[in-house]
Amino acid sequence: QVQLVESGGGLVQAGGSLRISCAAAGRTSSGYCMTWFRQAPGKEREFVAGISWPSDLTAYDDSVKGRFTISRNSAKNTVDLQMNSLEPEDTAVYYCAARPASYGDYVVLESDAYAYWGQGTQVTVSS
Repeated sequence: QVQLVESGGGLVQAGGSLRISCAAAGRTSSGYCMTWFRQAPGKEREFVAGISWPSDLTAYDDSVKGRFTISRNSAKNTVDLQMNSLEPEDTAVYYCAARPASYGDYVVLESDAYAYWGQGTQVTVSS
């Protein structure tokens, strides 16, 4: 059983930056794929970014490439998402999701593949 807790969401102006974090506890595997998904009001949940280890592979949705950076902090047992050049279209609840690397040491883009989810953190970008 893996517990995920997101933090760091908030309100930011368009063009600004925000860093959100996912803290993980209870992992029994040496490797995981951890991802960020987001869901805006009235919209479907969509993949944003992911990282897997020990491969250290990353993946990004085209809409955030060059603006968002996902990273792992092994010392703090967190996965962070640095979001720069934020746009109003980035406004959503951001969810952290995890999958054991034993299922595949790479980033999976489908939300249904993930068994562990955090509660979400709200990111609002004003115009």
